[in-house]
Amino acid sequence: MPESQPTRFPAGSGAGSGSAWGFLAPALLLLAISVLIPAAMALVISFSRTGLDVGEPLQFIGLANFRRLLADPMLLKVSGTTFLYLIGVVPPILLGSLALAVLVNRQLPAIAWFRAAFYTPVLVSLVVAAIAFRWLYAENGLINGWLAALFAATGFRPIGFLTNPVLALPAVMLVTLWKGLGYYMVIFLGGLQGISPELYEAAALDGSTGLRRHLDITLPLLRPYITLVTVISAIGATKVFEEVFLMTQGGPADSTRTLVYYVYDQAFSELEISYACTVGLALFLIVLLLSLIRFLFAADQPLA
Repeated sequence: MPESQPTRFPAGSGAGSGSAWGFLAPALLLLAISVLIPAAMALVISFSRTGLDVGEPLQFIGLANFRRLLADPMLLKVSGTTFLYLIGVVPPILLGSLALAVLVNRQLPAIAWFRAAFYTPVLVSLVVAAIAFRWLYAENGLINGWLAALFAATGFRPIGFLTNPVLALPAVMLVTLWKGLGYYMVIFLGGLQGISPELYEAAALDGSTGLRRHLDITLPLLRPYITLVTVISAIGATKVFEEVFLMTQGGPADSTRTLVYYVYDQAFSELEISYACTVGLALFLIVLLLSLIRFLFAADQPLA
């Protein structure tokens, strides 16, 4: 018997389109329930006043929440903290992950183990990582113990990494860096392995060796990946929450209170649901702007 041929639908046919929508329907339903509908409700609430009773009808107040947003001194402070977090995380994570990718992009014995070791922090739960670092940073923790042993003769006093307003934000940044380096390393490693070795050989004949060959060949060819990592890490730094919530609760003296934590604080501590939605809308616009920048660069610099 002749083998049965699979059914083929011509392009643009109703049957093929119906099958596609059928497969997409469950995912679209979940997306609508978990993202689109809550986002639309948050937009409506930002123009309203809500009470403690969720069954109470919304009171339309127009742009009052947005006027409050522009006059809120705490919003300016948390926006500055978020910007500092972004500046303190994105450049180190970009340079560090690129350096790690170059380091492990070699044909050496046991190189796979080194790649796995650098990637392992990505697999660790952020909750576990934040709690572990909080123990390390404690005044009776491992870091202060090492420092006390090293500087015992100088009368060393324990450092309050998470209780000092100057040190708290960098201490939280370190967790984000530790967790993210391996993830972005893999992105850069994929880009490096797409570069032909013949280009480096030709550059060597022209006298381009060592660091110079990376400046002449690696960086220009990795420009799309650099843009991707920069924008993704910037979005992640802008939306940082778990590290702050688990390690400092926004303290000390609001030195680690970021935009997302401020939204959480307004919604669940102050019970200002409508104002929290307004701040969340402002945060959404910031993330949307970063995403648009990513798409604009991607249009001109397609990944290899």
